[in-house]
Amino acid sequence: MSTLKLTGHPKDLGGGFVVRRLLPAMQRQSVGPFLFFDHFGPVTVRPEVNHDVRPHPHIGLATVTYLFEGAIMHRDSLGSVQRIEPGAINWMTAGRGIVHSERKPDDLRDQTYVNHGIQLWAALPHEYEDVAPDFTHTPAADIPLLQVGTAQVRVLIGEAYGKTSPVHTFSKTIYLDVQLQAGSTLALPALAPELAVYPVDGDVLINGEPLAALTLGVLPSGAPAQLSASAPVRLMVLGGDALDGRRLIWWNFVASRKERIVQASQDWAAQKMGQVAGETEFIPAPQLKLNAG
Repeated sequence: MSTLKLTGHPKDLGGGFVVRRLLPAMQRQSVGPFLFFDHFGPVTVRPEVNHDVRPHPHIGLATVTYLFEGAIMHRDSLGSVQRIEPGAINWMTAGRGIVHSERKPDDLRDQTYVNHGIQLWAALPHEYEDVAPDFTHTPAADIPLLQVGTAQVRVLIGEAYGKTSPVHTFSKTIYLDVQLQAGSTLALPALAPELAVYPVDGDVLINGEPLAALTLGVLPSGAPAQLSASAPVRLMVLGGDALDGRRLIWWNFVASRKERIVQASQDWAAQKMGQVAGETEFIPAPQLKLNAG
């Protein structure tokens, strides 16, 4: 079987902040637990530009934020206040409900800088969909870094090449940041039943088959792969165990039951899902329309 190639599409999140959305796709709802994949930037952020994401709710998922460049200030209804910077993994378990904002740090409001990163959503297994919300920041220094031949590998989440990330997950999850040198090759084992490769800034070959930059290549189930590049390239590897059933996705909510999303919508409208300290803005939810992928 050949690699499934997902090219994604542009998505305006408001205020001219456009991301490339790779998941969910018509051909594929998820890869492992990941059912939402937004690649943003590199974008130059100038003082007059406001890409702040106002307080909004989530249920049934975990957000995973990873930066290549820039900075984001995270605040949530648990009281967490965390500056997100390159190389760190920021895992926010929404579970039964959380509210958070993502804003420009105050010290950068008068600065021009570049933001570049990826945000994923991991669907929580059925038994953990309503778990207590939580936020965990794992600094870059705590992420395992190793050399595999001529490739540099950071094990952001999960286990690979004999190293294990300290990030806690609710199911088998893989997330790697790989840098290949020109002319180098990396043997990628079948680290999980479902895996995908995403070249961030250059083309790669998967088993000799070209995969263009900014394309999510979903590998055949359970199959190892040979990754190679003729020029230096950074790529992400992501996946894990298959989801335990399809999920309903509506706005910022993910659930296996329609009733749970309806309840969350009502709770948000009644402002019963918590509040981010110091934040007063409220984003009304759109008209309820469910999407199963």
